[in-house]
Amino acid sequence: MTTFYINPVNLIQTLTMALDLAVDGVSLHQKRTAIICSHLSERLGLRIDVEHDLLSAALIHDIGAASSTEERRKLADPSMEWSKEAIFVHAEKGYQLLVNSDTFLEIAEAIRYHHDNWDGGNPSGLAGQDIPLIARVIHLADRIDVNTRKTGPILHNCERVQSLIKAGSGRSFDPELVDVFLDCSAKESFWLDLTAPDRASTFNSKMKMGITPLSIYDMLHVAEIFATIIDRMSRFTATHSRSVSGVAVFLAKWNGFSQNELHLMRIAGLLHDLGKLSIPNAILEKPGPLTRDEQLIVRQHTYYTYIILDQIEQLSPVAQWAAWHHETLDGQGYPFRLNEAALSLGARIMAVADIFVALAENRPYRKKLPQESIQRIMSAMVKENKISGRIVQTLFDNFSEANLVVQTMEAMTQPTLDPVSA
Repeated sequence: MTTFYINPVNLIQTLTMALDLAVDGVSLHQKRTAIICSHLSERLGLRIDVEHDLLSAALIHDIGAASSTEERRKLADPSMEWSKEAIFVHAEKGYQLLVNSDTFLEIAEAIRYHHDNWDGGNPSGLAGQDIPLIARVIHLADRIDVNTRKTGPILHNCERVQSLIKAGSGRSFDPELVDVFLDCSAKESFWLDLTAPDRASTFNSKMKMGITPLSIYDMLHVAEIFATIIDRMSRFTATHSRSVSGVAVFLAKWNGFSQNELHLMRIAGLLHDLGKLSIPNAILEKPGPLTRDEQLIVRQHTYYTYIILDQIEQLSPVAQWAAWHHETLDGQGYPFRLNEAALSLGARIMAVADIFVALAENRPYRKKLPQESIQRIMSAMVKENKISGRIVQTLFDNFSEANLVVQTMEAMTQPTLDPVSA
């Protein structure tokens, strides 16, 4: 069987875009934090491998907060007052998400401690030099970016942010790192780099050195991590990604997909709702029909899924299969209004799998539907030329097995979706 490889640099930067999705579009906190870390690392003279881990961790340091739009807002608000415990919750969640992954094991600890204060009083019990260096650098860089106003000329921020960070020296921050920051930030270029997010590409070469590409199995594990993040966003879709993935693979087998293609289909199913990180939790959990404005917000998620996944060239089929699950054969779907001629078999399978699972699971506004209702609704969509009649027929012919896939996924994945406490 052919082995697929995905460069970790591309993967991490792709996941960074997913984590920086915000209610009003895309924010750039993760990238700006990494840019600041790059400046500090250069001045510190860190080894290449240490610098790679620092930048990788910085690019996904808030992964533990990705499931909650409210928590992400709070983290981005410099005026927010946190209890001693609350600020550490998302850091612990991030650690728990990554610690069992061979791909991210090296940076999991840094993410766990990236809000630890230099003078102690942390849940970890660590203080001073006992806090991992990478965590200390990210903590400082994170607070620099959060306290830098994103409106108006950025150079107007310099003295104010420098004063805030200097006041935290020896308490929140490592005094030596504060001195490094004050030295670096004397250059206007330090601040102007934060206004040019593409500047992040300049440290790609640093991250690529000595890195072994990821196999398809590593990518499957990464996809599982993000499926957990996506499905934690709402208790009503707590196992949706894995169920869609399972049903899509089931249907793909019946349609003659190779083993390699089945692996890609599984990944596509796990990540098909990646763009939902852009939707407020309140909309996902609304116990009634959505307003027109709310529907428009929901419609953006497939576009973001495509833009994020399309960055990984080696997985180009995944981007299409995952993101086109709301396109329809008559060309009236979204977000690209693709028609029958443009939709691949994989995209058609994903659309059928997503609709089936949505009907077969509980939603905020209704209970899961019985088989007769599901078949009636999907048959009507076939007649309206929305979804593939051939794939729907395969589903109906094997309805019990497909439904068992959903039930099995629900039983298997529920423990992994329980909230992680710090």
